[in-house]
Amino acid sequence: MKSRRVVVTGLGAICPIGNDIPTIWENAVNGVSGAGPITHFDATQFKTRFACEVKEFDSKAHMGRDARKFDTDTHYGVDSAIQAITDSGIDFEKEDCNRIGVVYGEGIGGIRALEDELEPYFQNPEKGPRFSPFLITKMISDMTTGIISIKYGLKGPNYVTTSACASASNAIIDAYDQIRLGRADIMLAGGSEAAICPTGVGGFNAMHALSVRNDDPQKASRPFSKSRDGFVIGEGAACLVLEEYEHAIARGAKIYAEIAGSGLTADAHHMTAPHPEGDGATRVMQNAIEEGGLKPEDVDYINVHGTSTYAGDIAEVKAIKSLFGKHAYELNISSTKSMTGHLLGAAGALEAVLTILAMVNNIVPPTINFEEGDEDPEIDYSLNFTFNKAQKREIKVAISNTFGFGGHNACIAFKKIED
Repeated sequence: MKSRRVVVTGLGAICPIGNDIPTIWENAVNGVSGAGPITHFDATQFKTRFACEVKEFDSKAHMGRDARKFDTDTHYGVDSAIQAITDSGIDFEKEDCNRIGVVYGEGIGGIRALEDELEPYFQNPEKGPRFSPFLITKMISDMTTGIISIKYGLKGPNYVTTSACASASNAIIDAYDQIRLGRADIMLAGGSEAAICPTGVGGFNAMHALSVRNDDPQKASRPFSKSRDGFVIGEGAACLVLEEYEHAIARGAKIYAEIAGSGLTADAHHMTAPHPEGDGATRVMQNAIEEGGLKPEDVDYINVHGTSTYAGDIAEVKAIKSLFGKHAYELNISSTKSMTGHLLGAAGALEAVLTILAMVNNIVPPTINFEEGDEDPEIDYSLNFTFNKAQKREIKVAISNTFGFGGHNACIAFKKIED
């Protein structure tokens, strides 16, 4: 069977630098950091006391009283889907909803709800268990896709992918496959995460993964700088409406980009550390490019994983140089995590949105917080990391990388629609 073409016809997102696409893009281009002191809980006793939080979000805006039945990750996910559907202009009454599905990625799920329920029990165990009847629906990560499907009556493929920080990219790739293999005509694909809580921050602190630059949070996420000391935890959600090309053309949809190809690999090296030479990262980019019928020199921009961790940044640079050779020096590279923080399981969806917007606008968002004199001798600064200021350039092909604990690697290649 001939593989069907898949295009992106709608975008939606909520994240630390904005609660809608126009605001997010404006802040990304202008290098705005979403970091600040933690407000979700009292972090006074924690090594890290800051994060990239979503701001001024009303969980009841779309869910009303039912909001109390679900965790914040579901609130964010539903909001992102509503935005993307509205943007796409889809009228579900005119569609066969048996052929429309939802796939989201979540790395952790309803961890805040679990904390809220367990804390009173462990403080007063003599009173016995008194849990909310909504604990399970708050906690399980697949509730996000379930609620989206219920809200719109979408009866196609519906599930959640979990591969740590590669989860949302895995979800987009799965949704892409569902359409190109003929199992669906439209898929809502994205990711959602809300893990800024004592367990999330404390757990990552214990493994020395988070930055502890408490005196200057907005400059804490500094990918490819020598003084980087860990990632900044973020939260939020993003959604892409994926659609079979002919179906999109038939309904007169606007098309942002086409998914050209995808890649999935494993490092098979360590439970948290990347392969030191970037082996899995090299192969996953190569797989995505080759699946799209592209050559490495066709790629104009890479939205890198770029978490601001010591080993991760070095390994990804090595992978780029290994695969692209001389063309590596012609590329624009940037880490939007320097502004948004690391959304964990939702990172791949938000970064896919930003990669597409870069293509549409022919503007590469920057990697902020690099300072002269902060060069790492293990990083080649002849590469164009798009430091501190957005750059204009024509972008016909771009790829987005996400890598996760456990050695999971995912890459999505997007290209402009020329016809």
